[in-house]
Amino acid sequence: MDLRNMMLPDSWHGSWSGLKAVVIGLGKSGFSVADTLVELGVQTAVAGKAAKPELADLVEVIGSKFYASESPEVLSELGFRPDFAVVSPGFSPRHPLVVELEKKGILVIGDIELAWRLRDKHDVVAKWIGVTGTNGKTTTSEMTTAMLLASGKRVLACGNIGVPILDAIRDPVGFDYLVVELSSFQLHYLGQISLHIAAFLNIAEDHLDWHGDFDSYLAAKAKIYQNAVEFIVFNEQDPRTLQAAQQAEVTDGCRAVSFSLGAPAMSSVGYVEEFLVDRAFLSDRANTALELSEIADIEQISPASSHLLANAAAAATIARACGVEPSFIKEAIGSFKLAPHRAQFLGQLDQVRFVNDSKATNAHAAEASLGASESIIWILGGLLKGVDPEPLIMRHGAKLRGVVLLGAETELLEGLFRSHLPAVPVFLAAKDDPMGSAVRLAVEISKPGDTVLLAPMAASMDQFLDYAERGEKFVDAVRKLGAK
Repeated sequence: MDLRNMMLPDSWHGSWSGLKAVVIGLGKSGFSVADTLVELGVQTAVAGKAAKPELADLVEVIGSKFYASESPEVLSELGFRPDFAVVSPGFSPRHPLVVELEKKGILVIGDIELAWRLRDKHDVVAKWIGVTGTNGKTTTSEMTTAMLLASGKRVLACGNIGVPILDAIRDPVGFDYLVVELSSFQLHYLGQISLHIAAFLNIAEDHLDWHGDFDSYLAAKAKIYQNAVEFIVFNEQDPRTLQAAQQAEVTDGCRAVSFSLGAPAMSSVGYVEEFLVDRAFLSDRANTALELSEIADIEQISPASSHLLANAAAAATIARACGVEPSFIKEAIGSFKLAPHRAQFLGQLDQVRFVNDSKATNAHAAEASLGASESIIWILGGLLKGVDPEPLIMRHGAKLRGVVLLGAETELLEGLFRSHLPAVPVFLAAKDDPMGSAVRLAVEISKPGDTVLLAPMAASMDQFLDYAERGEKFVDAVRKLGAK
């Protein structure tokens, strides 16, 4: 028997009352955890250093207690020994407080596992679709959600995106499907679940500072496939997703299907000439293909980069696995809008284009934006998360007309450009106004035909609240210039 199940109930209707828990971290997901546990009758305390005052106040209002600390010593201040801890995904397993919890033998889980245990709140239990990958998780999750909605299903995207998953579980009506975006952090803390559909989009170096090394990062991502029930989805252009699929222990009868940027083999969704087609979910897939959409439809969303085409193919694969008819897939693609800060075209000024890709927090994500333009003034920098930026810089050096660096690791980046691309002018943004000065510097060196591209290739928390705030600062700076 799973020891976790011996310690924790596996149902909303189980015996939660009387248990004791500590929640580590107080953001949106941390508060949703605390609120849920209090509703279940669990004696709950919350510990977190960086918390918004209004959330800290609400914790007290709902009947819990907040401790403004992330030190291991906070455990001695709780007044009780927790039966379990729910850790927000930003906390690395090497964080001193997490280490202390495990040293004391206290079970550590994340909000995804807690939500999985509580998924039966309603009589009709939603089917879970899990989506992970280094990049494209949000776009694929949102596009999948749009396709399911178009077909008349009640569905919500949640998890690492938008609504905290426990808020989705506690929705008064419930859903047919939950499309759960899963980060590697969330997967690391995940126990046993059985997703209806599990999609692993791609893998590239990222978050090595959190996981310790690439193999640990890959292992966390690959956990999405464990015990999958109906379908696992992999990327034909990324052999490590196929390897993870081959090694996964899934439920008997679970089927592996793929998506591709090229002509699809059997059991795949991909592209033939200008069409997105299905050769996975039709009876005569050995000899025929079913048209789902046109590349021209996808180009209405944004310029058809390889990343966007892959995301559309992945979403269509998941939707077809749920039985969505082609007409609804085409309809959803035709009306789909990218979330802000993802290759967002802001306009142009004096024939200079401005593109906001603040969501490009790693090299793999920045690759698509760099590949979409020919003459670039590149604004980049921040927290590199242990990833080597040199290969990406070298691959795109020929199209760089200038770079503007911001953030914590400018010295490293400046050294790489000076060594490998000495003809490319390098500027440093002002520390007191990083984004405003970066945009002004970029404009000063730009010429007609250039693209000023914010694709930081790094996390943002050294100078901004998150990638969204960083993107908004860029948008504001560009608007002040009068770009149209």
